Amino acid sequence: MPEIERKFLLDILPDALHRYPCREIVQGYIQADETTEIRLRKHGDKHLLTMKIGQGLMRQEAEIVLSPHLFNKLWPLTQGRRLQKVRYDIEQADLVWEVDVYQKEMTGLKVVEVEFASEEEAESFPAPEWFGREVTRDERYKNKNLALYGIPED
Repeated sequence: MPEIERKFLLDILPDALHRYPCREIVQGYIQADETTEIRLRKHGDKHLLTMKIGQGLMRQEAEIVLSPHLFNKLWPLTQGRRLQKVRYDIEQADLVWEVDVYQKEMTGLKVVEVEFASEEEAESFPAPEWFGREVTRDERYKNKNLALYGIPED
């Protein structure tokens, strides 16, 4: 199933962010190269293995639910390629704006991602001013590269 999303840096967080549903996410990468990523992600009691193929605005994605036991067996394979963040879900019309506030080594990095049903919808989306600079096509801001190299120096 294709994933179509746009990503923006945030200088400021939206007002009353604490009122929106949120969850802590830890994720690590088993494989991460230019066009393929295989990652483990845990949030709450969900343990997932996700595979993404492609670059840019639209990528192919598949996700498998894992048992906590299998997740924990695979987790050591992600050593040195991990990140942690808190994700807030802001529902806006028929979209969800996912605000990620990174933790630990990446404290200070804040982004918002919006997923779309089509490329046309993504291209015509009028990003609110508070979204900041778009980094959808900036590979340095892909989670896999953040996990590998840390926050880019602009």
